[in-house]
Amino acid sequence: MRGWRSLNVSRSVAINPAAVRAYDIRGTFGRELGLDDARNLGLAYAARARAHDRHRIAVGRDGRMSSPALEDALISGLMDGGMHVHRIGLGPTPQLYYACHTFAFDGGVMVTGSHNPPGENGFKLLLGGHPIFGAELQSLVRSECAPAHGGRLFTLRTAARYVERLASAAEDIEPFRVVWDCGSGAVGVVIGELTALLSGTHVLLNARVDGSFPIHHPDPADAANLRQLQRAVREHRADLGIAFDGDGDRIGIVDETGEIVWPDQLLLLLAQDVLARHKNAPIVADVKSSRVLFDGIRQAGGRPVMAPSGYVLVRQAMLREQAPLAGEMSGHIMFSDAWYGSDDALYVAIRTLAALSRRGESLGTFRRRLPKTACTPELRLACPDDRKRIVVEEVAARVASSGLSVDTTDGIRVSTPEGWWLLRASGTEPRLTVRCEAADPEGLERVRRQLVRELEQSGVDTSLLGTR
Repeated sequence: MRGWRSLNVSRSVAINPAAVRAYDIRGTFGRELGLDDARNLGLAYAARARAHDRHRIAVGRDGRMSSPALEDALISGLMDGGMHVHRIGLGPTPQLYYACHTFAFDGGVMVTGSHNPPGENGFKLLLGGHPIFGAELQSLVRSECAPAHGGRLFTLRTAARYVERLASAAEDIEPFRVVWDCGSGAVGVVIGELTALLSGTHVLLNARVDGSFPIHHPDPADAANLRQLQRAVREHRADLGIAFDGDGDRIGIVDETGEIVWPDQLLLLLAQDVLARHKNAPIVADVKSSRVLFDGIRQAGGRPVMAPSGYVLVRQAMLREQAPLAGEMSGHIMFSDAWYGSDDALYVAIRTLAALSRRGESLGTFRRRLPKTACTPELRLACPDDRKRIVVEEVAARVASSGLSVDTTDGIRVSTPEGWWLLRASGTEPRLTVRCEAADPEGLERVRRQLVRELEQSGVDTSLLGTR
């Protein structure tokens, strides 16, 4: 094991609180997050696992420059805490989920910065088949812990079995021509083996793992990061293009014309496919998703369920509702039959190809059939942490007497005759998240003006939304 050494640790375990977020641990390496934090996290996680009589833990890492060192430090803490650590090495986060599910591990920790800038890194934690987040994560990092005997280290190669399992879901797909953009992220470890098992023609972009992300940033939610894929789809006359984030749990799609198919549109395509076999099933989507999605689920014979934003919260709603499918606008999409109902973008890609095969029409044809809308992107307005939730409450109080339809699943989503607007407090930074949608640009302008008026009454800078 690279650089491993035993730790002399006291019962007081220190993890930088600046790196502890709502759903994971994340920060700039060498500033908010260091090797001591990783070792201490391993020790704290081990204490929590022991308390539940769990000892067999899988560990994986993405391709960031700091990930090998953080992985070593984490494992040293886990072993000092008495864990039997099974290192699966470099690969996408869903491969860790697959390993935990398939080999019945008691838990797992992924070293990953996901879609964040190259200098950032972090950890995603899983115990007993469920992510550790929110209050449970806060409790874990404040734990007082002591070392325990019995720590052991094993190496487990899971990539080949993971790829075979993915390919088994593609047995009936047509021979599509597909461009795959790995974004220099961890998906590159398995993409060649996977596409070799698929029918059709496959063009790979940025498949060499490089934690500096030299070509473009690995965040498919940002349209700028899909430009290379759009060009390649047109150049190769492909049927579609598929992009991934840095650790392979979020997906981006473009159709055969190079136009972006946004995650809520993709979710509707997948929902229609699922509902053709499971009538009346619930389908979960987050509050930022288009009204077209929720209406389309109803029209396809399903029951739309609106969930708070955040992939962990969307997954919770999926499990609560016993829904076969769930997703959110950031590109996290989950099928209930994918290892703990995890957000596996590679599995979603295979299910997309299967759905298109059954439809018998192109992805672009599906996109063009959707009702036309005008919308803003998700905008994040600066607002101090001690004010952001108060602002949401102030606006909610003012619109409550307006007679408009208000949904409070996550912040407030206000429906008007023209469309809807969303206002919610960010769970991870001092910002408000807003989004507007309407049937046409004129309606969007009226919806936008209403939101601007409400925000200005609470003293929020609305320059990103434009003036009234």
